[in-house]
Amino acid sequence: MAAKKILMITGDFGEDYEIMEPFQMLLMVGHDVHAICPDKKAGDTIKTAIHDFEGDQTYSEKPGHNFALNATFDEIDPSNYDALVLPGGRAPEYIRLNEKVIEMVKHFADSDKPIAAICHGAQVLAAADVLRGRKATAYPAVGPDVNTAGGEFQDIPVDQAFTDGKLVTAPAWPAHPAWISQFLQVLGTKIEL
Repeated sequence: MAAKKILMITGDFGEDYEIMEPFQMLLMVGHDVHAICPDKKAGDTIKTAIHDFEGDQTYSEKPGHNFALNATFDEIDPSNYDALVLPGGRAPEYIRLNEKVIEMVKHFADSDKPIAAICHGAQVLAAADVLRGRKATAYPAVGPDVNTAGGEFQDIPVDQAFTDGKLVTAPAWPAHPAWISQFLQVLGTKIEL
């Protein structure tokens, strides 16, 4: 298996598990992952948030870890990457306002490169207008964003993932095993046990 070069776009108060775990899992299987945030450079940190499901009408939010970025946003050329990862949390609601983020996401979609988005990451896909005619899932509260952007929201259990071509989406971090497994299949990653 040839290692893939994967770009992860996130930001302050992105969901802790949805940043840390995919980043580490993709590195673990041999891929090269660059995590970036608008207006930050390699070595800078972002604050993460832990979202939990505790029986309230929506998720609760607690402070997470500081996550060290390993690439500089302003130096990124998306054509140098094979795939894109968009974690959820609160970061998607503001990073989608950055025109360079939108251009990067459009590059991956227009080039038919693999994209993995989880939870609120679909807000970035919707803002980039790359969901039209696609089926995707997300955190249920983001379902209207998917539909308004011309996509077809898939209402699936929180621990499942959905693949439409090279787009792999999931509702939230309980879906990590399914989401990462499906993303690795799309990437063509072979793991020998």
